[in-house]
Amino acid sequence: MRPVLLDTGPLVAFLNRRDHHHAWAREVLDQLEPPLFTCEAVLSEACFLLRRHGGGPPAVVELVARGLVEVAFDLQAEAAPVATLLTKYADQPTSLADASLVRLAEIYPDARVLTTDSDFHVYRKNRRQRIRLIAPAGPPG
Repeated sequence: MRPVLLDTGPLVAFLNRRDHHHAWAREVLDQLEPPLFTCEAVLSEACFLLRRHGGGPPAVVELVARGLVEVAFDLQAEAAPVATLLTKYADQPTSLADASLVRLAEIYPDARVLTTDSDFHVYRKNRRQRIRLIAPAGPPG
C-alpha cells in the first residue's frame, strides 16, 4: 500500500460541508485505505480553520482517535531538514505544515500528498523531485 500524506485542505473540506472541495474530498477519502499519515501542524491548522464549524476540532481529533489519521512525524527529530525547507521556500507562503509534509514525502518516497494547495506543484522533495499529488482536477490555483 502506497502511503498517503494528508494536508490541511482536504481534511477541512472533508469535515466542512460548505467547503468548495467538500464533495471531492469525500469522494477521494472514501476510496483511500486508512491510516492517512500527517503531522501535528496539519491537525492544528485544521482545528483552527474548523473552530466555528459543526464538529470542528473534536471531529479532527476523533479521526486520529479512530486510527483513520495517524501522526507520523516527529518535528524534534526532523527540525533541521524542516528548517532547511522553510528557508528554501521562503518566497512561497510555506507553512510549518507544508514543510513537514514535504519532509514526510522524503521519508516515505512512494507516498502521495493529498492536498488542495497549489504550492505543492512548486515544492520538491530531495531538492529536485516532484511530489506525487492527489489534488482536485483543473489548473493549480
